[in-house]
Amino acid sequence: MKIEDLKNISEKLIDTFNQAGRESIELYSKGLKITIKEDKSPVSNGDLRVNELITNKIKELTPNIPIVSEETVNLKVKNTFKTFWLIDPIDGTKEYIAGRDEYTLNAALVINKVPVLGIVGVPKKERLFYTYAPGESYLIEFGSKKKLNCEKQQPKGKIVALSSVVKPSDMILNKLKEFNVNSIVKMASSYKFCVIAAGEYDIYAARERANEWDYAAGHAIAQNAGAIIKTLDEKPFLYGKADYRNPSLLIKRSENLND
Repeated sequence: MKIEDLKNISEKLIDTFNQAGRESIELYSKGLKITIKEDKSPVSNGDLRVNELITNKIKELTPNIPIVSEETVNLKVKNTFKTFWLIDPIDGTKEYIAGRDEYTLNAALVINKVPVLGIVGVPKKERLFYTYAPGESYLIEFGSKKKLNCEKQQPKGKIVALSSVVKPSDMILNKLKEFNVNSIVKMASSYKFCVIAAGEYDIYAARERANEWDYAAGHAIAQNAGAIIKTLDEKPFLYGKADYRNPSLLIKRSENLND
């Protein structure tokens, strides 16, 4: 697929993501209907409505590309796709249900195991991130668009890591020490990838956790902005695995986190 085609697809998804974000807030304000899935995780009518909106638009734009969504995937069937869409309609459902502001709306187009196009909406922060090629990652915020390049926003000498949990494991803490991290901030959802792309934070390390749809859209945005994304043992982080499970992860804003 040509870059111009990817650009066109990503830009045509923006209005849908904005609409889905507004509806997620409206549904929360009316009182969510929550059920518990087989894996014991919660799902709300907000997740399902966002999934419907995003999936329908993607089907319209790319009718011949398969879609894998967290809310409709059959985990008993092994994935054989190498080019496909990954959708996580609401990443951070627990955050969403609790009324917090770090939940995200996510879609990524994976081509030959690499997420090349990604779009992440952060409705309560009024931020939308998208990308369609290396060097083409953007943030739309309060009506203005800004290109992202991972340029450091923290003061020189301050290296801030992100964590999904309040207290990271010793293994993760030891890994962060290798990069002279002097501050750790807890943050939910794929928003972590996006703020690294914006240069607002420097690094994120995680053991094996979550599924491919949790990472793919944010991965595309950060990597296309210039971030370095690998596993903790320095292997390529690829998609299209049979069970969709993520390996370990290391995202660095740049090779030298002080630059």
